[in-house]
Amino acid sequence: MSAAGFADLGVPASLAAVLADLGISTPTPIQAATLPDSLAGRDVLGRGRTGSGKTYAFLLPLVARLSASGRPAQARKPRALVLAPTRELVNQINDSLKPLAATAGLTTQTIFGGVGQNPQVQGLRKGADIVLACPGRLEDLIGQGHCDLSQVEITILDEADHMADLGFLPGVRRIMDQTPRSGQRLLFSATLDRAIDVLVKRFLQNPVTHQADSAQSPVATMDHHVLHLAREHRVSVLTDLVSAPGRTVVFTRTKHGAKALTRQLNSNGVPTVELHGNLSQNARTRNMEAFHSGRATTLVATDIAARGIHVDDVSLVVHADPPVEHKAYLHRSGRTARAGAKGTVITLMTDDQVRDVRDLTRAAGIKPTTTKINGAGHPLLAELAPGERTLPGGLVVEAPAQSQGRTGGGGGRRSGGGRRSSGGGRSGGQATTGGQGRSGGGQAKSGGQGRSGAPKSGGGNGGSRRRAGGSAQSSGGGQSRHSASSFSTGRR
Repeated sequence: MSAAGFADLGVPASLAAVLADLGISTPTPIQAATLPDSLAGRDVLGRGRTGSGKTYAFLLPLVARLSASGRPAQARKPRALVLAPTRELVNQINDSLKPLAATAGLTTQTIFGGVGQNPQVQGLRKGADIVLACPGRLEDLIGQGHCDLSQVEITILDEADHMADLGFLPGVRRIMDQTPRSGQRLLFSATLDRAIDVLVKRFLQNPVTHQADSAQSPVATMDHHVLHLAREHRVSVLTDLVSAPGRTVVFTRTKHGAKALTRQLNSNGVPTVELHGNLSQNARTRNMEAFHSGRATTLVATDIAARGIHVDDVSLVVHADPPVEHKAYLHRSGRTARAGAKGTVITLMTDDQVRDVRDLTRAAGIKPTTTKINGAGHPLLAELAPGERTLPGGLVVEAPAQSQGRTGGGGGRRSGGGRRSSGGGRSGGQATTGGQGRSGGGQAKSGGQGRSGAPKSGGGNGGSRRRAGGSAQSSGGGQSRHSASSFSTGRR
């Protein structure tokens, strides 16, 4: 199907041309299902898994509707509202929206916390056609009189189920109560459960429901594996997997676990960045840019921080900590096998997690292949993550001087928590527990970086000596003396 495929669904030719220029010519199932109704002005309830194309499914009717009405933007009174649960998702939706909005002559403004509000206030004051917002900051600005939703023509709620999981629904209801009842409402979600029904009954009028795929949707191109291993082998096995070619997203349950594991992978020579709630917005942006650009090959993230992020060509997802419930498993796994691409999902499971993982996968509707392995030398790892292993050295994402300081017990706002090694390459894991993490050269000086659970080293060589002449070890089990249990506990 060519760009005419979108036109056949009712998409204006100018917008279909923008998509064609972006290399998007074939509507996805969720787009093909919802666009005829949403473009006709109907309220729509759409369910599609992560990576199914929901973003363009609501952006196209949003821009088409505003273009058709032709009303000018007014100060503080946006014409359209898009609500999303995280800052990263707001920014990514805005990135997708920009070329469509530019073609239609529409202006946009993002609204979220973690940054100063003045630029957002100024953008509203100038008159933005479309506001893309997280609920908390938007409510703040409404309360201060900087934003008025009385002229909103179309309201879109993305990742509605995640809004419910995060406890945002009361704020979402208060915000949507301020939008005109006559406006169009589009609600998109990866799952449609009881919490979503509350929003549907209250705000959508005679909605059309479209479910583009199964609610428990192991994608046909996604392979699921469980690696049953001893706790002390988790770090070495993970290092082997993520040092294969391609992008990898690794999930932990806690932000402290994400920070600790990022340090550990960097100290083992894998360029890694972190994404969790303890980071400032600038640090989150820097880390995501490093991952998008390929400077970092591995992203270690918590569920909340990573929900809804869009990164192309993620070939491997690893659950370093199995998630608590099956919805989180499906959303995590949705970082790979996007838009028809193939992907592999691996869950690391220790003896005490066997029952929980079995219940989790059953609830998620998947039947993973479970293999007991005895360390990083197991041949299955090369099958799951094929290609030559490379350990170029840990990544240091430099932060502005004013933002240096502790973040959740770290050594400055750096993705790897470390300093440049003196012997070559870069080593990100100087703040380790028990030292001996192998790096690509020379002795790395800790330079006084504080270590969680230990006194600061005294400047000189500190307590984190690297052995010269060796590359980072990705096998053999336990070369990095990090307690594997700290993935979920945050102890380092």
